[in-house]
Amino acid sequence: MNRTKSWLICLGLVTLTAFMIQCKKSVAADATNNPVSNSSVNGAQLVAFVHPALLNTQASLDLIASQTNGGDADRTAAYQKVTDFINSHKYPTSFPATVVVGSNGATSPSKNQIRSDSELAYATALRWAKTGNATYATQTIAILNGWARNFKDYALLDGDTNANQPDLEASWTTPTFVAAAEIIRYYKVNGQSAGWSDADINQFSTFISLVKDNYINKIPKYNNNWDASAGYAKMAIGVFLNSTTVYQNGLDFVRTYLPVVINPDGTLPELCDRKDCVHYQYSLTAFAYAAEIARLQGDNSLWTMNSNLISKGYDFMRKAYDRTTGCNYCTVNSPVFPGTEVAYNYYKTANLKTLRELQPPLGVPNDNTFLGFTTYTHFGVTGL
Repeated sequence: MNRTKSWLICLGLVTLTAFMIQCKKSVAADATNNPVSNSSVNGAQLVAFVHPALLNTQASLDLIASQTNGGDADRTAAYQKVTDFINSHKYPTSFPATVVVGSNGATSPSKNQIRSDSELAYATALRWAKTGNATYATQTIAILNGWARNFKDYALLDGDTNANQPDLEASWTTPTFVAAAEIIRYYKVNGQSAGWSDADINQFSTFISLVKDNYINKIPKYNNNWDASAGYAKMAIGVFLNSTTVYQNGLDFVRTYLPVVINPDGTLPELCDRKDCVHYQYSLTAFAYAAEIARLQGDNSLWTMNSNLISKGYDFMRKAYDRTTGCNYCTVNSPVFPGTEVAYNYYKTANLKTLRELQPPLGVPNDNTFLGFTTYTHFGVTGL
């Protein structure tokens, strides 16, 4: 009797073990097929982030594609900025392992390429979403894969280069790559995905994690556009990685520096400090993009923080273009950065309306620092 009981217990343990192994395989397979699951990667908790959601959603991309394909004049003119950029930039066939960067406008071929390629990847992703032509999805995937497989590190151009310049460069280009990757990974044209493989997605995830850990996380406390850009970048990376840890770190970063970079009355000292019409717009653009990422995840707190502080910052920008700030480095002909369109889409203020109408439709910044084409993706697109 005891022998029979022991045999039954052993049989039961074997059966239970086999069942648990099979369950573990099923869970692992589900996590692979459904990356937005409640499991963890590298210790970071995964939650059900909205995808795609790096400034664009399935609904907003559907809308603008439908309007453009239907002949809407304003949307078509804005989309022309996308095709113009693609047509005027060389499609990359090789990708440097080391990106050499300089400070204060100093550049190199590899620095120019990574900035341009990030914008080109985003442009071709938007073109695929609009047309459904698999050629453009393939082009985007090739750019994303090329950088993910080949990039190793950043290097300084010369002894005059700020040692932290790579941290800023990574903060500028990575979110643009991620915005393209979000579309290619999650958007579907008539129910058809782009076909980016799991292996390639994993390699891209490793790439953006590397630049986050080795560069973006090391941004110094400059209390200016550097910190704003790093916060925005970490939020973008967190969404793609489905990591609440990374996303929250970026969100906390933005919440910390928003009231530091923009004074309570809306003034941005960077205008006078840097003596140009560009650097303070870096801050405004980063904050606007960060706020929009959060909004698409169901959180409007950055847009409304400190009595709509981002809006007050754009009120200051309007004064800068009117040359009434005391630091007259802007004119009505100065470039208007694309964050203006995103901010107008949310606030709808008279000052933002004036700013976005100075040079519409907005394309990309002259220096390729932040993703563009926001007149195409955001003008008149509300609640999506």
